[in-house]
Amino acid sequence: MIGNNLNLKKCASLSQQNAVLTVIVLAAITTSTLFIFHQQCLAQGQQLQSQSDRTTSDTKNSIEDLSFEIDNVTFSHQTASVNGIQMHYVIGGHGDPVVLLHGWPQTWYEWHHIMPALAKNYTVVAPDLRGLGDSSKPVTGYDGNTTAEDIYQLLSQLGFDKKIYLVGHDVGAQTAYSYAAIHPDNVSKLVTLEGPPPFPPEIEESLWWFGFHKTPDIPEVLTAGKEREYLSWFYGLAYNPEAIADADIDKYVSSYSAPGGMRAGFEYYRAFPINEEQNKVHANVKLPIPVLTLGGEYSLGNSSLISMKSLAKDVRGTIVPFSGHWIPEERPDFLINELAKFFND
Repeated sequence: MIGNNLNLKKCASLSQQNAVLTVIVLAAITTSTLFIFHQQCLAQGQQLQSQSDRTTSDTKNSIEDLSFEIDNVTFSHQTASVNGIQMHYVIGGHGDPVVLLHGWPQTWYEWHHIMPALAKNYTVVAPDLRGLGDSSKPVTGYDGNTTAEDIYQLLSQLGFDKKIYLVGHDVGAQTAYSYAAIHPDNVSKLVTLEGPPPFPPEIEESLWWFGFHKTPDIPEVLTAGKEREYLSWFYGLAYNPEAIADADIDKYVSSYSAPGGMRAGFEYYRAFPINEEQNKVHANVKLPIPVLTLGGEYSLGNSSLISMKSLAKDVRGTIVPFSGHWIPEERPDFLINELAKFFND
């Protein structure tokens, strides 16, 4: 009996040792696999940047000066070399410049309902932000200060670096705020839609995709080949989902499913901590210019107004009735009227 007990104890001891060794080996394999996966993603990012730059360079001549009409108003596709990237933008109209900065997961096209009305009295400039749409897709530079510099260099080339009307939606609102904070003398009035910088902590905590998009590498892998299914869920958050038609979704998905498109979009979320630090510095001097903030009744509501009051001296705002997050497409009529009143006030 004693011998049997000793053998049992030895077997148990060996089993425990084997179990520990198995855990150690599995942990080593997992760590090694994750490291290799991360390195592959970094290499892929570098490759995508190079590929994007070549593609943008190759297509520059094909889209430059390409005119088209929206509601009988003529616009044209253009590209410019700014801040180390190729930036695509759409321009049309006459008068003082109004610059429209789109959000995620969209492109310049989100403004297509309001551009013709604005172009009657203003020169409308609607860029594709860095990494999105037909702009090139670098690995870095998705924070507010860098994307604001992209826009500043673009407008300087166009001769519009003085006294612009600046409108930003979603992540474009962060770029717009950073631009106004860095170049307050160059902005007449600022408008932010559904994108308060900074986002209140309760909003970040309540929206699951914030944490998911900030996670390195994984979102790109899980959404690859399923861009339409994933992005369509977000467009469906509209108060009236039919406001963003299938044809509109096709345009957005075409851009985001291009090499590096989804990764660039996620990088805007990964830049949130950098934006937070930059905004703390900007907030030391409140914006001296008038600011209008708009939030969807069925989305952020007054959150934009509350956030902007800590960043600017003259802030006014309202809730957009019967609208979710996609104000330019859900309530273009309301937005056009609000912009006209604010610009002419």
